Amino acid sequence: MTELHESAGTGPGDAHFAVFSDRADAAAVARSFACPGSRTLAHASGRPWLVGQWHDDEVVTAMAGSTALAVVGCCPIDAHELRRRAARLRDLAELDALARSLPGSFHLVCSLDGRIRVQGTASGLRLVFHAEVGGVRVAATRADTLAMALGSDPDVSELAVRLLWPAPYPLFETSLWRSVTAVPPQDAVVVAADGRTVRHTRWWTPPEPVRPLAEAAPLIQKALEEAVGARTRQGGVVSCDLSGGLDSTSICFLADRSPARVVASTWPGRDPADTDLYWAEQAAKHLPDVEHVVWDADASPLVYDDLLGIDDLLDEPTIGVMDRSRVLHHLPALAARGSRLHLTGIGGDHVAWCSDAYYHRLVRTRPLFALRQLRGFRALWQWPLGGTVRALADSRSYGKWLADATDHLREPLPPSVATSLGWGMAPRLFDWVTPEAEQMARRALREAAATAAPLHPDRGLHTDLEQIRSCTRVIRQWDRMAARAGLAMASPFFDDRVIEACLAVRPSQRVTPWQYKPVLTAAMRGIVPESCLRRANKATASMDASNGLREHRADLMALWEDSRLEDLGLVDGPELRRLARRPASPGLSHAILYSTIAAEVWLRGMARGRT
Repeated sequence: MTELHESAGTGPGDAHFAVFSDRADAAAVARSFACPGSRTLAHASGRPWLVGQWHDDEVVTAMAGSTALAVVGCCPIDAHELRRRAARLRDLAELDALARSLPGSFHLVCSLDGRIRVQGTASGLRLVFHAEVGGVRVAATRADTLAMALGSDPDVSELAVRLLWPAPYPLFETSLWRSVTAVPPQDAVVVAADGRTVRHTRWWTPPEPVRPLAEAAPLIQKALEEAVGARTRQGGVVSCDLSGGLDSTSICFLADRSPARVVASTWPGRDPADTDLYWAEQAAKHLPDVEHVVWDADASPLVYDDLLGIDDLLDEPTIGVMDRSRVLHHLPALAARGSRLHLTGIGGDHVAWCSDAYYHRLVRTRPLFALRQLRGFRALWQWPLGGTVRALADSRSYGKWLADATDHLREPLPPSVATSLGWGMAPRLFDWVTPEAEQMARRALREAAATAAPLHPDRGLHTDLEQIRSCTRVIRQWDRMAARAGLAMASPFFDDRVIEACLAVRPSQRVTPWQYKPVLTAAMRGIVPESCLRRANKATASMDASNGLREHRADLMALWEDSRLEDLGLVDGPELRRLARRPASPGLSHAILYSTIAAEVWLRGMARGRT
C-alpha cells in the first residue's frame, strides 16, 4: 500500500479505518493497510478486524460469543450496554433498530458468524466505501484508502462530472475511482462469510413530514439536547460558534447547560450592515458563565485564501477549500484556551428550515392555503408570476428532469423560482469547460437519468435530503482538516436523530414566508431567551467573498498557470487565466468557479500525497 503523507495522520475527531473479514486471506490483505501510527482491532480469532487510526475515546467495542460490535465516532453508549446488545444479536438486520436508536454521529461495525456489516450515518457525514483488494472485499470509511491499496488513479470522467455546477444527486455521491464503490448513506454494506460476496441493505428511511409543530417541538429539543450532550457530557472545555444566528446560539445555550465549560467564539463580518456581532452580544448577556471571545473582523481570512498551500489529503474534491482558511483560522487559539472540541451551528439551515419545493405538492393538496403562502414567497424572493406558474405546472419525474438537463448545460443559470419549486438547481457547465469534459458529463447525466429515483417522491423532501447530503460532504472534509489543525469540530444539527425529528414536521409549518425558522424557535423556547429568538434574518458574508475574489486573483492565476485539469483536457487554461485577470467579471459572484477550483486543488493535493 502506498504510504500516506503527513496530512493523513489523525487528530481527535478524525477516526478512519478499513474493515476485514475473519479469514486468513483477508488478514494478509489487512497487513498491507497498516502504516506508521495505525491501530488494529482484532476478531475473536486474533485476525485483524479494523485497521486504521482513531483515539480511544472515539471507539467503543464489545464481544459476545461470535458477535463483535464497534461504534466509532461520537455516541454515548458504553461498553457494558454495547456488550448487552451484542449478546442479544441474532441477525444482522437487527442492527437497523440499534442504529436508529442511538444519538450522536458514528460508524457502526458488526461481525456476526463470519459476516461483516458496516454503515455510516444517514446524513452522509460518515460514509462507507468498498472494493476488492487482493481477492477479498474490504470496506473503509475513505475512498482514497482503498484506491491507494489498489494503486488506482482517479477516473477522468468522474472528475468531469464534478465540474458541473452543481453536480446533482446521485452524481455527487459516487467514488472518484471506478474500482471503489460508494455506499449510499441510507444503506449498509454486508460482506458474506466467503469474504467476497457483497450486498447493500437499506437501514434508514426518512420520516414522513406529517407531525404538527406543537407535537414535534419537544422532540426536536430532546434530540438537540442529546446531540450536544453526547459531546459535552465528559466536561472539560468546549468551544462554540456564536455568530448571533439562531443555529449557533441554540447550540451555545445547550452547551452552557452541560457539565462542560464553554468558550463562545464570534467572528464579526466586515460588512458594516452585518448585525451578527450585535445579536451575539445580546446572547452573551444571558450566558454569564461563558467566556465570549470576539475576534478582529479584519484578521479573518477571506474566501479563496491560501488555495495554493492546501495539502490536506482528501478523498474527493470539495468546495469547502474556498473557506478552509476561514474555518480553521481561530481553532488553534480556541485550543490554547483549553477547548477539546469545537461545536458549530452548521446544519440548522438545512434541518430547521426546508425547501419551498414542498409547495409544488401543497398547491395540489391544499390549494387555498398554498396560494396564500406562495404570494408571500413571491414577495419575499421576488419571483415573477409567470415563472412561478410555470414552475408549479412542471410535473416532470426526477429522471425526466435529469435527462432534460443534458440539453441545457451551456445555457444561463436557471431562474431562482424554477430551482426553488423544482427538483433542485439544474446543473450547468461554463465557458472554460472543454467539449470533451462536457461530453463525459452529458453521458453521466444520461446514464443516471435512466435509472435514478429521487430520494423521496415529494420534491420538497427530496431537496431537503439532497441539500443535507451535499452539505455533509463538505463538513466531512472540514472535520478532517480541523482534526489535523488540532481541534476537532462537531455539528450536532447533522446528527441523524436531529434530522429525523426536524424532517417529521409538517412542511407547511417548517417553511413559511411569514416567520423565520419557526421549528427552531419553537424547539428552543425555554432554553434560548425570547429576545434572542426574535432574530428574523442572517448575514451572507457576500463582501468577504467578493473581496476574496479580488485580493486573491494572483493565487487564482497561479492555480491555472500549471493546471492539472488542463493537462487532463478538462478545462481551457487560457480562458481561466483570462478570468483570473478580471475577478469582477459578471457571474463570478455566483460562485460558479467553485467546483472547478475544488477539482484543481484536489488534484494538486493528490499529487503532493504521492511525493
